[in-house]
Order: sequence, then C-alpha cells, then structure tokens
Amino acid sequence: MKAVSDLGDLSGQRVLVRSDLNVPLSGTDITDDGRVRASVPTIERLASAGARVIVVAHLGRPKGAPDPAYSLKPVATRLGELLGAEVHFASDTVGDDARRVVESLADGQVAVLENVRFNAGETAKDDAERGAFADQLADLADVFVSDGFGVVHRKQASVYDIASRLPAAVGGLVQTEVEVLKRLTENPEGPYAVVLGGSKVSDKLGVIENLIDKADSLLIGGGMVFTFLKAQGHEVGTSLLEADQLDVASGYIERAAAQGVDLVLPTDVVVAPAFADEDASVVPADAMPADQMGLDIGPESAARFAEVIGASRTVFWNGPMGVFEMASFDAGTRAVALALTQMNGLSVVGGGDSAAAVRQLGFDDAQFGHISTGGGASLEYLEGKTLPGLAILEGTDD
Repeated sequence: MKAVSDLGDLSGQRVLVRSDLNVPLSGTDITDDGRVRASVPTIERLASAGARVIVVAHLGRPKGAPDPAYSLKPVATRLGELLGAEVHFASDTVGDDARRVVESLADGQVAVLENVRFNAGETAKDDAERGAFADQLADLADVFVSDGFGVVHRKQASVYDIASRLPAAVGGLVQTEVEVLKRLTENPEGPYAVVLGGSKVSDKLGVIENLIDKADSLLIGGGMVFTFLKAQGHEVGTSLLEADQLDVASGYIERAAAQGVDLVLPTDVVVAPAFADEDASVVPADAMPADQMGLDIGPESAARFAEVIGASRTVFWNGPMGVFEMASFDAGTRAVALALTQMNGLSVVGGGDSAAAVRQLGFDDAQFGHISTGGGASLEYLEGKTLPGLAILEGTDD
C-alpha cells in the first residue's frame, strides 16, 4: 500500500481523507473523542504540506437520508479545537454546499463534509449505485487518503470504491493499525496472551480459531465466560448464556489442552440477583447460585489474569471482563487494564468497548502500547478475513 509520503508534493491538491469520526454523543456532546484525536495527525500532516483537506466520515446509522441526530457538525467543531484552526463544515456531502466549501478552501485549510451515510449510495449493496456516489465524491478531490481503520472492513463508497477512482494511499492511523496487527498475527513475541471478554462467544469465534495456534495463553472473561463454564458442567444461574455454543466452547477447551495452550477461566465470579449495581457478592465459579447472574470476574481471577499478562511479552485484549459501567462490576476490567500498562512488551487494546472502558476507568491512551480505533475491523483482521478497504489499496481485491 502507498503511504502519504509516496504521493509527492500535495501543495494545492484537494485531498479527500476518509476518517473515522464515529464517536458516541449525548445530544450534541461528544462523550469520548478518542477517534477524533486519533484522526488529527494525518490531517495535520496533510494541511502542513499545503493540501486542501476534505474530511469525509460517518456517524451512527442513519437510513441513507439526512438526520439531524447524526450530524457531524459537533464533531467538526471538536476537530477544529484539536487542530487549533478553523474547520469549515459543509451541510451536505456531495451537493451544492459541499462544492462551495471545497472551492473556497485555501492551501492548508480543512473542511468536514456532512455525514457520508446521509447518502444511500454510500452503503448500497448494488455496485453501480455505490459507484455512482463514489464518482461524486471523486469529483471533489485530486487524491484519496484512507485513514479510517474502523471502516476498512466495509465495502462502501467512501472506503472501497473511491480508492479506484483517485490516486490513493493509507494515512498514518491505518498504517500503524496494520503494522500492530501484523505483530499480533505474524510471529508475535512470546509469551503471547490473548484476553477476550464481552458478551458473546459467537462474536469471538473467528479470533479464537485464528489465534489459538499462536497464543501461549487464552484468558476468557466477560459474559462469554459463562458459556465456557456451562460447557464444563457448572451452574451459571441467570448469567448470559449461548446454549447453541456449548459444543463449540467444549471443543476449544479440549483443543487448548491438546495444544498446550493455557486456557484461563475465572475461578471466582462477582454475582448479583439482578442486572443492577447492588447486592453484589463473590462466589466460586463452580458454585454459582441458580438465582444469581455473573457480572464480573472475581478478585482471585483478576489477580490470576494480571499475573499471566505481566509474564507475557505480547498481549491482545478485546472485551471487558464485566459490566464495567457499574462500580460493583468494574474491578476485573480495571485489573486487566492496569496489568497491560505495567507489562514489559507490546500491549494492544482491541478497540470498541475495551477502549471505552479504559478511558472511563481513568486510564490514558499513552499508557498502552496501542489502542485500536476499530473494534470490528481489528477482530476481522485477526480472524484472517480480507478487509475490502485494505485489499483495494493493496491491489489484492478480486
């Protein structure tokens, strides 16, 4: 893949940058600006080179038509604050206002176009419809830079089709993401620990399948652990359970044992009678009351997880250990995060809920080796899947 440095002199060039600005909002207030901050270095680099920077991105899941609840205007305002410079905003993506704003840009200036998913062509399944929208985007620019890693697993107009219509390169964010993920999949330095949490085993099957042959330790927490505990014959009460995945979980338990992979499951669990921040207690993982639900790994398990992480040279973590949004059930996630900040090696937080968790719990991004901006894209890469937004830039798309 070409990098920005391979594009030559960009002064005066209109550079369309596909960023990932899909941030959580409360009204018009951004509750986590991590993705906006991650987009800044590439945008700054292009602006400093004298390019006329045109940022396109999505927010939420509008239905292919304008929806004020998903406007990128507050995100554009925050981007301007982080850049320390005015960011122009167009009230549409490829319409009259977008053309006016782009035409008014001077060298080194930045504009954000309105939510690209306000246009049905962006996510259309029909190649011709999607391509027609990509043509409209391409008319606004001279060069394309793909810097939204969180969307490179999507075959969408501003991610995939646009790359075949303009000279294209990857931005620094995507370049870094790919380099880090390659370190996790191609001869990772051992001992190598993979820590998985979140609600569903089914969401992580591909990652387990692709990494179980590479990892020395596989640590399982979060809601998905109760399917593994049930597969071992334990009572899991009213905990989250995927009954259709019991055989799969049993298979991975047996496979880990056969391959010498240390499969670490909790030995104690924090339970409560309801999904609420009250009446929590710690019980052995193999003796859960039938009327209680597990909502976090217990302190003994958290200490064990931290010990394994601390002894590792490479760690990939995706998925919280419990319901970290509630104070009674955040200790497991906090312990894993703290252990990652203290380990001697590469620590990678796999985006999504894990990234939100470490920030909510008071950790700084700089305390980790890498925090991915794309949870879904990271997982698909680690599963060994082809990511369309990368394949088109690599020339490997078929």
